[in-house]
Amino acid sequence: MPNARDLLSRPSRAFVLFWLPAIAILIAGGSWVSNGWRTAVWGSALAVIGIACVVNALRCGRVHCYITGPFFLLMAIISLLYGLGLMALGHHGWNVIGVTTLVGAIVLCCIPEMVFGKYRKGHQSNLIDVKR
Repeated sequence: MPNARDLLSRPSRAFVLFWLPAIAILIAGGSWVSNGWRTAVWGSALAVIGIACVVNALRCGRVHCYITGPFFLLMAIISLLYGLGLMALGHHGWNVIGVTTLVGAIVLCCIPEMVFGKYRKGHQSNLIDVKR
């Protein structure tokens, strides 16, 4: 039974917070997209995914979100730094960022939940509730 507080439990939320940014990254990865647009799209899309993961970890204790949230935020920062010319990743830097993000997302989403389960045991799901 899915946790009702899990952002991934509702397809519409999962689409807006995770799939739509991923689609934007794919589209902006095309060779016809300027470096400036790619920097803006990849940086903001990865930040949206990262923030959504961190919020989801706090909301429902989803195990992989504790790891993927910081990972996606780090990839957002790397995208911005590379796109602004402040980090050297070579001529194929966008490919390096893209492959690292894809492989990291797959590995970090699957392995932690295979090892530790889907939700953190004993998680206090009311951590961000203000109702009292």
